[in-house]
Amino acid sequence: MTSSTPSHLYVIALGSNRRGRHGAPEAELRAALAAVGGVVRVSSIIATAPLGPARRRFANAAALIESDEMPPQLLLRLKAIERDFGRRRGRRWDSRVIDLDIILWSGGAWSSPGLTVPHPQFRRRGFVLRPLDAIVPGWRDPLGGRTIRQLAALAGA
Repeated sequence: MTSSTPSHLYVIALGSNRRGRHGAPEAELRAALAAVGGVVRVSSIIATAPLGPARRRFANAAALIESDEMPPQLLLRLKAIERDFGRRRGRRWDSRVIDLDIILWSGGAWSSPGLTVPHPQFRRRGFVLRPLDAIVPGWRDPLGGRTIRQLAALAGA
């Protein structure tokens, strides 16, 4: 029996710069991928300089996942995973065990309270564009029309 719920593809950015119960930031990313599930493709993990007040380098990656959830439901699940991993609410861009962001989805643009897809800052962030370019270079920004590869080149990622 097949499900009547359509499946969607999402591009998720992952970041960590603090040890958690799974170990070093790279181990936290791998454990988060397992918790998210539905992984179709994943980038390599890259080390990047921190933004804002954080002092520790980040481990960043991106994953293409498949899910039957609509964007708000997936966001709620990602936030629950962050809490389960020990993510503490605090200063923006501060150290964190795990950060999971919806960057793009196969449905194009989405806007609702607390969620905007595509992620408003992804076009300017090399630490997001480099991993995205490795897994979905041909995906297009639904607002600007450029491919991930073009955006990465423009950003010098």
